[in-house]
Amino acid sequence: MSRPFKVLQLQPDYNVKSHDFADLAEQIVKALPADRYEVTAAFLRGRPGPADPVSRAATSVYFDFSDKSLKGLRLRAMWRLYQFCRKEKFDVVICNRFKPVNMMLQLNRWLKVPLCIGISHGFGEYDRLYRRKQAQRLIDEHWRFVGVSPAVKQYLLDCRCGFTDANTYAITNAIDIEQAEGLQHSRERSRELLGIDPSVRLIGALGRLVPVKGHTYLLQAFAALKDKYPQVQLAIIGAGREESNLSTQVQQLGLGGRVHLLGFKENALQYVRAFDIWTMPSLAEGLGLALLEGMSGRLPVIASSVPAMLPLIEGAGGLAVEPANVPALVQALDTYLGLSNEDLAAKGEQAYRYLQEQHDIEVFRQEYLDLIDSGLSQARGKDV
Repeated sequence: MSRPFKVLQLQPDYNVKSHDFADLAEQIVKALPADRYEVTAAFLRGRPGPADPVSRAATSVYFDFSDKSLKGLRLRAMWRLYQFCRKEKFDVVICNRFKPVNMMLQLNRWLKVPLCIGISHGFGEYDRLYRRKQAQRLIDEHWRFVGVSPAVKQYLLDCRCGFTDANTYAITNAIDIEQAEGLQHSRERSRELLGIDPSVRLIGALGRLVPVKGHTYLLQAFAALKDKYPQVQLAIIGAGREESNLSTQVQQLGLGGRVHLLGFKENALQYVRAFDIWTMPSLAEGLGLALLEGMSGRLPVIASSVPAMLPLIEGAGGLAVEPANVPALVQALDTYLGLSNEDLAAKGEQAYRYLQEQHDIEVFRQEYLDLIDSGLSQARGKDV
């Protein structure tokens, strides 16, 4: 029997989660049968502590590069990665996000790994002219590219720098719905753990507290409706540099006691059923896994009509809102808050059915397996 194909999955940072329902790098590992593929997970920065989880890959490698060593020409980091790949003789290298893609584009001129796959998780990676010129020069027959949504694929194609319909694919992000549901507490228990009144209607959001997530607009929209709906509250799970600004805004808008900035929560998905309405007012998203997480909790969704999310919102029967458009967000919230509990729950069930039909993790895994099987077959001129 021939040896298994050797696969390297290269990531910028160590970020393995104890629950991998939305850890798509780990889902790719799960997609590859161990009798045919031997997977190594490698991380450019960081390493796990004694109690932290590790990848389910057969081998994990932590380069532990400093931030400084990964900037500029990165000569030392490039040399170490080159030596490692040359020694291991990988058949496939899967690169998550721009930095690993960029490094392997340069190194594979000499390594000649038969199949390299670059995964783009969002927009803007190739906005700079020199990056497009570099990609145009280095993309060759060894490379395939994946956008995590049709919109990200289209972004790559529109860059016109070597990404083509022949080498670029859309494999839409997914979550392990069964695992996600298994983590979720009941509505009552979630609210008890979060310290939220079980009798109120609760608008929810989950995400880093950074400007691109658009939480400031959500606060403004909620403030416009606070008197019309005195039994409604808003809760945001997440931490980030905007926390103090948002706290100040809560007080300025007279929302004290009505808005809960809950901070970072480990495995935040476990609290999703505390909410009655799921919101994502982002200014930009590659896909927005949090949108799928809300659907897994059978919640109706309100989200920004950015290209990557619009088809998901429409498919789920949710309400799409122009980014940063506070009056439109007010209208969307008003529409859902005006529904009966039964009608609101029915909208949530519609979102859940869409998630099951269109974002099944088994489909995600199969598409990656097919891409790797076919790519190796083409690269080696024989069936895998």
